[in-house]
Amino acid sequence: MISLAFEERNRLPLSRLARLFRFSRTEFYRETADDRDRLLRDAIHAIALDWPCYGYRTITRELRRQGWKINEKRVRRVLREEGLIRRPSKRRGLRYRKHDHPAYPNVASGWVATQVNQLWVADLTYVHFRGRFIFVAVILDAFSRRCIGWALAPHFRNSLIIVALRMALTRRCPSAGFIHHSDRGGEYFEAEYLETLRLRGAVISMSRAGTPSDNAICERFMRTLKDEEVNLRDYLSFDNAEH
Repeated sequence: MISLAFEERNRLPLSRLARLFRFSRTEFYRETADDRDRLLRDAIHAIALDWPCYGYRTITRELRRQGWKINEKRVRRVLREEGLIRRPSKRRGLRYRKHDHPAYPNVASGWVATQVNQLWVADLTYVHFRGRFIFVAVILDAFSRRCIGWALAPHFRNSLIIVALRMALTRRCPSAGFIHHSDRGGEYFEAEYLETLRLRGAVISMSRAGTPSDNAICERFMRTLKDEEVNLRDYLSFDNAEH
């Protein structure tokens, strides 16, 4: 009966509908609230199923894009009640090789880019692929957050990051004086890589030791790449993964 009244809600005042269908307005509000709660839980389940990596903050933003007026506390409560709280698994990864090269200063610290090609950030990571690792090198423009250079390979040789760097230089052709920032990984001290940057007039910057937050833009990009792409797919081959 109340569902019939709900269909007529936009035509007649609620008080008149209550008299016609013989129900109280309290019952109407209670049932419509229950309907909204069911729809909300269905929407949260759908997002969590499509994107199992999403936490309550990201799910809240997605719900708002869909037109829901909702806060993070309610989404977190529903996720907890439905058993959808994500607990990321910890995997033991590869150990990066050590080196004795003197590090470059962190020139990018506190720098806020105001346009493209002022600050580039670079990083290298690995992803699990059929019981082994494949390696991904990226270079991002800190202003646009766009990936302007990348390379994928089944090896951890220096040529990997050089391919990514050359792609970025070819695509952007930056003016001398742009900052290239990376962590202190041994691959970024490779002679050919540093010489290529110097010839293009780059200012070389590196993170402080043991401080991944100094390269937060790349770290966040790599996590998103793994959570929203790599971990959701089953690649058939290396070529398929590269594509």
